[in-house]
Amino acid sequence: MVKIRLRRMGMKRTPHFRVVVINSREKREGRPIEELGYYNPKTKEMKLNKESALEWIKKGAQPSETVQYLINNCNEDGTLNYTKKSAEKISKKAQAKIEAEKKAAEEAKAAEAAAPAEEAPAEAPAEAPAEETPAE
Repeated sequence: MVKIRLRRMGMKRTPHFRVVVINSREKREGRPIEELGYYNPKTKEMKLNKESALEWIKKGAQPSETVQYLINNCNEDGTLNYTKKSAEKISKKAQAKIEAEKKAAEEAKAAEAAAPAEEAPAEAPAEAPAEETPAE
C-alpha cells in the first residue's frame, strides 16, 4: 500500500518535515517514491505540490491525518492557509474575577429595571383620577 506521510528532518527540537509518497512497509526515513513538498511546524511554512498529491490520492495512496489536514488547508500555490488564534489564556483567578464583574453588572441592570417598574405603577394611579375628573 502506498501512503503519503511526513518524513522527519532537522535537528533536536527543531523539526521540519518533507511530505513524501512512500510504500507503507518502508521505515519513516526510507526511500520515497516521490517528494511532494516540505512543512515546518514551528514557523508554519509549507510548500506542497497539491496537484501531484491529489493525483496520488486518486491512484489510491492513503494520506496520514496530518498530511490530509495540510492538503485541505493548502492554497493553490502550495502555501499553508494558516490563521493565528487570538484567544488568550487567563488564570482561574482572572476568570473568577471576570465572572464576578459580569454578575455585578447583571444585578445592577436588574436593580435599575426594578426601580422604574416600581415608580411607574405609583404614577399611573395618580394620572388615572386626573383623567377622570375632566370627563365629569
